[in-house]
Amino acid sequence: MRDMVRDWVESELIPIIEHHYVEHSFPHQLVPQMAELGFYGANLPEEYGCAGLNNVAYGLIMQELERGDSGIRSFCSVQGALVMYPVFQFGSEEQRQEWLPRLASGELIGCFGLTEPDFGSNPGGMLTRAVKDGDGWVLNGSKMWITNGSMADVAIVWAKTGEIDDEKSIRGFIVETDRDGFTAKDQEGKLSLLASDTSELALQDVRVPDANLLPNSGGLKSPLMCLTQARYGIAWGAIGAAMACYREAVDYGTSRIQFDKPIAGYQIQQVRLAEMLTEITKAQLLALQLGRLKDAGRYTPQQVSLAKRNNVNMACECAREARRLLGANGILVEYSAMRHMANLESVYTYEGTHDIHSLILGQDITGIPAYS
Repeated sequence: MRDMVRDWVESELIPIIEHHYVEHSFPHQLVPQMAELGFYGANLPEEYGCAGLNNVAYGLIMQELERGDSGIRSFCSVQGALVMYPVFQFGSEEQRQEWLPRLASGELIGCFGLTEPDFGSNPGGMLTRAVKDGDGWVLNGSKMWITNGSMADVAIVWAKTGEIDDEKSIRGFIVETDRDGFTAKDQEGKLSLLASDTSELALQDVRVPDANLLPNSGGLKSPLMCLTQARYGIAWGAIGAAMACYREAVDYGTSRIQFDKPIAGYQIQQVRLAEMLTEITKAQLLALQLGRLKDAGRYTPQQVSLAKRNNVNMACECAREARRLLGANGILVEYSAMRHMANLESVYTYEGTHDIHSLILGQDITGIPAYS
């Protein structure tokens, strides 16, 4: 699986990603190819049109996609872990049969509406409301930093169905984006994830039928379970970005001649490369063990936080060191280090900031929550 995805990334993604990054555009032409290869919801059951892979194989897909670009891995991660997973986990059998095959095939693109303009690290404070009205619901609110938002055919929207301060009333809804009152606009001014679709969603009196409520969702725990799935993929994906930077640094260092020898022959560059390789290897071992625990049904959200926190931070450091090794050339788009470095600054923040994951671990260690 790793080799298949790596070959595809090398032949189809890497040759075009520079152009799309500079043009701030998502490579839509890759969507059906990724569907054909089974990337969407790859660890979900085959009976719903998915690949039915184990979680280690799924993690390796994420690793190799992010070797190409964080935005492409984010696209697949959202489609699988944040759209298909909640339908599978919290939906009815009728909803699974209706939506999952179409999402797996790439016929439909999805997005995940949880984060709001004023509520990032505290999703329980969301203001989006869903009010029962006859045989349906009326949704009002806004969502921010939504990957795939402008291109999505369907959104998984989280809203409070009770009092505004009642986190237990949070439910998930399947919302077709062509419904009256639903709008999405691109997030402007980004300096990171430039080849990714990042949007703001607005819902103004959007009506959905009862059939669009995810019946088994309930409380803040439901969207957080989805985030755990996505964070698992990120823990693998960040390794791929670090690997790309390391490989580029080795290739550049052994071919760039200064003072009559390759710069990789100097001690300071060898220390950089040794440190990068060491940290990548440790991160891979961490992700591998986490994947095996996940397959055995014995992993915890706190372990996922530990892996996401460690591996993304590691990748940020690798990208930074690779950019420095490349010198002035490191700022050029024809080299990947600075693109990965900029992308990883977003990955460092989204799906739970580095600091929030630190506090999740701190609470697990001490039993004392520091963020409430």
